[in-house]
Amino acid sequence: MLDRKFILENAPLVKENCLRRKSPADVDRFVALETQRRALQARLDDLNRQANELSRSIGKADAAQREALKAKGRELRAEAQAAEHELAGLAAELDAIHRAIPNLSHPDAPVGENANRELRRGKTPLPTFNFPPRDHVQLGEQLDLIDLEGGARVAGHGFYFLKNEAVLLELALQRYALDVLLREVFTPAITPDLARNEILSGIGYIPRGPETQIYSIADSDLSLVATAEITLGGLLADHILEREELPIKLCGISHCYRTEAGAHGRATRGLYRVHQFTKVEMFAFTTPEQSEEMLEHFCELECRLFDGLGIPYRVIDTCTAELGGPAYRKFDLEAWMPGRGEQGEFGEVTSTSNCTDYQARRLGIRFRNKHEKGTHFVHTLNGTAIAISRALIAILENYQQADGSVRMPPVLQPLLGFDAITPKTQAKRDAAPHSS
Repeated sequence: MLDRKFILENAPLVKENCLRRKSPADVDRFVALETQRRALQARLDDLNRQANELSRSIGKADAAQREALKAKGRELRAEAQAAEHELAGLAAELDAIHRAIPNLSHPDAPVGENANRELRRGKTPLPTFNFPPRDHVQLGEQLDLIDLEGGARVAGHGFYFLKNEAVLLELALQRYALDVLLREVFTPAITPDLARNEILSGIGYIPRGPETQIYSIADSDLSLVATAEITLGGLLADHILEREELPIKLCGISHCYRTEAGAHGRATRGLYRVHQFTKVEMFAFTTPEQSEEMLEHFCELECRLFDGLGIPYRVIDTCTAELGGPAYRKFDLEAWMPGRGEQGEFGEVTSTSNCTDYQARRLGIRFRNKHEKGTHFVHTLNGTAIAISRALIAILENYQQADGSVRMPPVLQPLLGFDAITPKTQAKRDAAPHSS
């Protein structure tokens, strides 16, 4: 969240930023309430001071004065209690508005709606086919890789089974991403699939309510995580770090659970928008001076991963109206998906965001400098290394062949043990489910 003092002193800037980001946060109401709260807090402090002074004077007063002093003390305490009650009411409304105010936006972020800016393209050109390309749902059915109907029977629409070579492909993608990130000195982790709601809220997710995309656990303060950003960011909640420890780079493997409320249309077909998937996530804690460079580093790693897979993509500078609340700046990587739309379309496969100190303020993550009093909030950054379900779409659709087979990216072949997935008869599939 933004610093309260900053909001008061820069209300016009914060209001303009909210407009650019299509945020409904009521900055004017926040300023009025915070001004009222400060005045009320000052009055409460004065009432408590008077009551304490009065209490000390009672023992020194003669009998004739004590009852009057006691009566005055009760009056002061009653006023203080009323002020505390009023403060509690103000604090609740203030906190709700405060948490809804988004982060500031980078000066170079495109302003407005539908204003995303393409920055560059990857090394791999768009594929050309001498046959009508299939989408990943058709390929998954024909190659016996994806069972959407079985997933729906077991858990409902938006769930699925991966089968046969698709299972090995998921595991190979995880290992491929880890191999790249470990060379860049990330600390790997397999994170919990659950987190406390206070951690989700600190990261910027809404655990409950009509707008939530989160699955909550009934009768508990736990929810299923939508991304390992939640668990990795929450790992150092309420910690004070030394400047010399920063930056800290983590990569986490987790399942991700999302309700995808309101999602509909062709873009949701198959694996593109599902309720559960596996993801390898990058996360960093940095000093304020390091965060912009770290954002570029994360984006470069995402590009390196998809260049290595031989997948065509473009890098998008996300416009202000599409930035999530915590993000100061966000780059999306959109892969070419030949089976998407009528003639193929780009679809988001990764994103990386610099959240500056927005999450750290909510989670209480600070650092200190040697020989200096006080502490400072760290900056936090997140980035998708590989979201498996969407990477599967890109691989199946870009590497498909006229005979219905799908070649495997060369970088994955040593991890897979085969170079292509080919159509099989049931007898062949039963005999050698993982052969190519």
